[in-house]
Amino acid sequence: MQPTITSAPRLTTLTLFGIKKGNLRWGLAQMGTSGPKLQKVPGLLFYKLLGSGHGKGFSIKPNFYRYGLICTWENEEAADSFFRNSELMQEYEEHTYERWTCYLLPLQSHGQWDKKEPFSPTVSEKYTSGPIAVLTRASINWLALTNFWRFVPQSSKALDDAGGLLCSIGLGELPLVRQATFSIWESADAMKEYAYRNPKHQEVIKRTRAENWYSEELFARFIPIKTAGTWNGTDPLENYLRS
Repeated sequence: MQPTITSAPRLTTLTLFGIKKGNLRWGLAQMGTSGPKLQKVPGLLFYKLLGSGHGKGFSIKPNFYRYGLICTWENEEAADSFFRNSELMQEYEEHTYERWTCYLLPLQSHGQWDKKEPFSPTVSEKYTSGPIAVLTRASINWLALTNFWRFVPQSSKALDDAGGLLCSIGLGELPLVRQATFSIWESADAMKEYAYRNPKHQEVIKRTRAENWYSEELFARFIPIKTAGTWNGTDPLENYLRS
């Protein structure tokens, strides 16, 4: 279901790249070399290059064959032009075996990312049915690292059995200290069932506040509006975004 938009919510895209075998060094190098190229992309307002971990959530074990790119755009035309025509994406095409991009409209966003609010403005209308995407991102206080990595993996592991979860991945800008999780759920009810009723997740939320784990954090929900490509060989939203 695609809502009627009367305002101009900040179009967001998340792209996941599967790096070909033999291209591990190239993939890792993009975390440092793609930034200057992205700064010159017309209509690109905000971007973050992201590594990934094994499993569905925060992970201490990196996956050097899966990388992410999150962007916000002036409009959909700018995003489409980048993915179809840019030299950078053509270079990625040569070094990856698959690519999956999800176009998103922000429903709500709280907090900051590098002292910015990249996902504002948001959709003004209510969204009552259909899949919902969630991004949680945090910069972890150095003094809290031990407790964070002691408790958070058990919460992430709970995602393996979460009802209504369509897909999920742990992402990060910097190993151990700048972490994010992106997930898509069949519905808001399914997401809330995990977020508010899973005891392991609730324990993490409680300790986050009590022990001041984060120096900066952001929580955002999105409406997925279209996808392109595959992630682990399939499009997890293929059967959910048909008109």
